Amino acid sequence: MIPRKHDLAVASRIIRASLATVLFPLSVAVAAPGAHGPGGEHLDAPGAATSVSGLARLPDGSVNVPKAAQRRMGIRTVLAPESEAAATVELPGRVVVDPNASGRVQAVHGGRIEPGPKGLPVAGQPVRQGEVLAYVRHHADPYALANQQGLHTELQGQRQLAEQRLQRLESLEGTVPRKEIEAARAEVRSLSKRERDVGASLAARESLVAPVSGVLARADVLAGQVVEARDLLFEVVDPARVLVEATTADASLPARIASAQLQGVPAARLRLLGSARSLRDGVIPVTFSVRADAPGTPLPLAVGQPVTLVVKQTERHKGIVLPAQSVVRNPSNEPIVWIKSGAERFIPQPVRIRSLDAQTVVVTEGLAPDNRVVVQGAPLIAQIR
Repeated sequence: MIPRKHDLAVASRIIRASLATVLFPLSVAVAAPGAHGPGGEHLDAPGAATSVSGLARLPDGSVNVPKAAQRRMGIRTVLAPESEAAATVELPGRVVVDPNASGRVQAVHGGRIEPGPKGLPVAGQPVRQGEVLAYVRHHADPYALANQQGLHTELQGQRQLAEQRLQRLESLEGTVPRKEIEAARAEVRSLSKRERDVGASLAARESLVAPVSGVLARADVLAGQVVEARDLLFEVVDPARVLVEATTADASLPARIASAQLQGVPAARLRLLGSARSLRDGVIPVTFSVRADAPGTPLPLAVGQPVTLVVKQTERHKGIVLPAQSVVRNPSNEPIVWIKSGAERFIPQPVRIRSLDAQTVVVTEGLAPDNRVVVQGAPLIAQIR
């Protein structure tokens, strides 16, 4: 029996309807889990399913990244579960010297610089405690120098007369009282010592000695340089023992500090030493000791260097913990993360974050617990135009 044209048309419509019913869920399932915001709103903009074959920024701000490009860029994503994390705050600070492992070398009196036994040291050179770094040759004013020279000459004459008198008394020993001979000897010793002391003061020089062992952080001297009293000439620090001084306007913050880290220096370990009880320039100084993971290893820190501290508090916040590298900035300088909404599509999502430490942040607003977030390669995605 040959089918009629009417029956063939009806069968064709039934087949098309069946295929539409089967393919409709597939078209909806293009958006992977995580294509909605924290309030359940759908992040895919209408008409966003544009057919793109390569790297491209779509009109709605999302980015198309083919699978091959994802492998080359090393893009990695994770499902971001919600959890609890310690509340954190970032504090400005600077590196300061440890008073128990550093020292300054200053001249007590003015004079002219002379090299030490090993020459003049330079900044960065290691020194040992008690090592002579340089000398300061003192120069008295002309009138004081003339008085000292006159006194030296007078004492020299008195000593010579006392020695002659002692020789006469010793030649008459047995006929003169012994106490006169002993008195003459004491007078000679006294005049000799005074003559030596005054003579030494005419060419006196001061030894500049390293107060502690460490590295010279400062060396501001040249041969022949004239310095004044109390001038800072050398500064010695131990690079493995420094302090970090942070500042805060919150007087109650030091009591809530659980731990702290230096941003960008993961090898540094901070320990709270204490906080001042008085304001300094309107803020409270908080002091931390700094140690390296490996004892004795110098840290990449310099005295006076500004740093940022990530301080963990005892109170906790709910949020989604992510690596710090997963957060980038959009053209408006807002923090965003990239959400994978399909096999090759990524959507930028503005978020609010708080730093946990030098490597992680917690997202407090902007993400749902089942969003698939890019945790590696986010800066490369942000550069696609």
